[in-house]
Amino acid sequence: MKAGIVGLPNVGKSTLFNCLSNAKAQSANFPFCTIEPNIGVVNVPDPRLEKLEELVVPERVIPATVEIVDIAGLVKGASKGEGLGNQFLGNIRETDAIIHVLRCFDNDNIVHVDGSVDPIRDKETIDIELQLKDLESVEKKLDKVKRAAKTGNKEAQKEEAILLKLREGLEAGISVRAIDISEDDHAAYVKPLQFITDKPVLYVCNVDEGAAVDGNDYVKKVKETVASENAEVIVLAVGTEADITELDDYEERQLFLQDMGLEEAGASVLIRAAYKLLNQQTYFTAGEKEVRAWTVNIGATAPQAAGVIHTDFEKGFIRAEVIKYDDFVKYGSESKAREAGKLGVEGKAYVVNDGDVMHFLFNV
Repeated sequence: MKAGIVGLPNVGKSTLFNCLSNAKAQSANFPFCTIEPNIGVVNVPDPRLEKLEELVVPERVIPATVEIVDIAGLVKGASKGEGLGNQFLGNIRETDAIIHVLRCFDNDNIVHVDGSVDPIRDKETIDIELQLKDLESVEKKLDKVKRAAKTGNKEAQKEEAILLKLREGLEAGISVRAIDISEDDHAAYVKPLQFITDKPVLYVCNVDEGAAVDGNDYVKKVKETVASENAEVIVLAVGTEADITELDDYEERQLFLQDMGLEEAGASVLIRAAYKLLNQQTYFTAGEKEVRAWTVNIGATAPQAAGVIHTDFEKGFIRAEVIKYDDFVKYGSESKAREAGKLGVEGKAYVVNDGDVMHFLFNV
């Protein structure tokens, strides 16, 4: 599962990528600086993992991770191949969620591809190009489905009706994710087609240092514009935070953040939001050898969670021993939580909760 960072050229995508990951994407003051997508595997900041480490004192600690992809900047006409359009659209199609970076700061020294700062216009440019590409996909699929529908095929007729609804919405400038289609129909007819505008989206307003806490007028306009999309908006002073991450000393970094009025790095907030955007959650294993955060999809069952560790765990699953994170912290150890009756024995139907501390029993 990976989230792709998208936006127009020179809005701060590669700087954000550098801020989030240890990889150093090229960042410069001209369009199309990023050509090949840069990929970074980023640790998910989680205070719970630190607390478990403190209690268990393991030999090693392994955090959950999320994959972030920095994709080439898009321009008007990308859906027709302008700029790096075809490459951009191909790369974004391979991601599972979108982190859309919008420039919300003024700086005459950093050129804007359209000559002025307007995050709403920038958002619409990206949206239109993605919608046009999805519309192209709908038309191709419709050509095939219509022939089958004419023969009286009920399934094809149902699919045709949904594709026509998608076409109508896209032509009206509505992204697939916002078109009203039932869950069952979405799963059967929409999801398999992997529409770009069906991917969940998170907006990042890239501001200057002075607007890192309260935002600015640009941010206000973005929030008003996306209010109907049910999408999260994060305000981040990308350039400043990228500079802070270059500091080796942890305490020095914290002092800089405090001076900005921030309790923690905005990048940490963004990584957790991206993790959630990908429909992912964490469970823990905690022992003397290792305390580890494991990633599972929200709604995963105990056997599926076990399978993340090893496929044999899922095949031969017998049961899971589960301690809620808060109970583990309250009693301080697995043995004390067990003595207090806070260790639950769960079967194959158990749905994992975020933060569960788990131990699996299996037989292959």
